[in-house]
Amino acid sequence: MRLLVTLYYWVVFVTTATFGCGLTAVLWLVTWPFDRQHRAVHTFVSTWTFTYLRIWPGWRARVQGGELLPKGPCVIISNHQSMADVVALMGLPGQFKFVSKASLFKLPVIGWIMSMCQYVSVDRGKPHSTHQMVEDCRRWLRTGMPVLIFPEGTYSGGARLLPFKRGAFLLAIEEQVPLVPVVLTGTPELVVEDGPWMSPRASITVRVLPPMTVAELGTDAAALAQRLRERYATELGMPTG
Repeated sequence: MRLLVTLYYWVVFVTTATFGCGLTAVLWLVTWPFDRQHRAVHTFVSTWTFTYLRIWPGWRARVQGGELLPKGPCVIISNHQSMADVVALMGLPGQFKFVSKASLFKLPVIGWIMSMCQYVSVDRGKPHSTHQMVEDCRRWLRTGMPVLIFPEGTYSGGARLLPFKRGAFLLAIEEQVPLVPVVLTGTPELVVEDGPWMSPRASITVRVLPPMTVAELGTDAAALAQRLRERYATELGMPTG
């Protein structure tokens, strides 16, 4: 059954992603003169992407608390478990630009779509790239656009939380915008890290927690990162060590 589901998913994905990329390009061209933030393109891409979590009868995906997302700029953070995380987070309502590893932007189709949406790339382990990522996020926030960052930086696999890097928290403090924690569960049930094997059954939940106001952030990014990591550990029932 696992082989059947895997083959089914990747056949559907490859055939529809190519077609979807073409539609994205057309929409990008049509809306570019008056939509420089590519909001329409993101809406199309996020809606279409999230449907991949519903193409198999044994998969369930739901978003809870979407109404808690602020209307203006904010830093959204999420725990990181597998390649399915971004697909699940595309179910969040409204606009945002997410940060992703630079290698994905070099992929055919997927990378082209991410570039058209103007998502933010980062080459992990390279200080210059990290600095540029922070500046790109800062620029988006100053135009009123939320940004989504994985503070762990890479997959944890779902069994534990990796240390939270300071970048997302420092950005929220410096730009004086709310910080919105989003808790992901169930994505490792669907696919382990980069895959490719898919499970016949999975129940995925994207849960938006109440935003932290600017007044609640404090001025110490490291302390804020630790505080949020402990909150995630409690929400996920994981040890903090």
